[in-house]
Amino acid sequence: MQEIENRRSIRKYQNRKVEKEKLVQILESARLAPSGSNTQPWTFLIVESEDTKEKLAAVDHHQTWMTAAPILIVCVADIRCRIPMDTEIRLDENSAEPELKHIIRDTAIAVEHILLEAEHQGLAACWTGWFEQDDVRPILNIPEDKYVCGILPLGYGDETPEQRPRKAMEEIVRYETW
Repeated sequence: MQEIENRRSIRKYQNRKVEKEKLVQILESARLAPSGSNTQPWTFLIVESEDTKEKLAAVDHHQTWMTAAPILIVCVADIRCRIPMDTEIRLDENSAEPELKHIIRDTAIAVEHILLEAEHQGLAACWTGWFEQDDVRPILNIPEDKYVCGILPLGYGDETPEQRPRKAMEEIVRYETW
């Protein structure tokens, strides 16, 4: 609960490298995430190049603050765990492919594991996703049958925002029926 209560979306980072051991542990937490039928549809691209970080921030609604993080983790869902390779498919924000929802949900679980383990490791992150598939994929040579679920700036936080208001339990929980 401590990591859940303390985690914030951090947009300011210290000029400090992330230790490899911490990054490996964060990625291990994602690897262990559950997924429907144990498909494990996720792939994580680790980006440290300043040039690539700038390009990703530009297509992610010009959120230049992202480049201050020493690492960007690009979280990609792979539909090939559910659809054979010989089936032609191109994914984007308007895809009607029902399996897309499954891989996004499963990858989202792994992404949340990353965010919570980052907090546990004393690091900070923020889930960003204000981009179009056609803009972000070419930067990293991601095939058209993959879906980028988010870009996570990761590093040592340089801000400590207060917790934002949360709805009361009575507003979000119902028993047995709506």
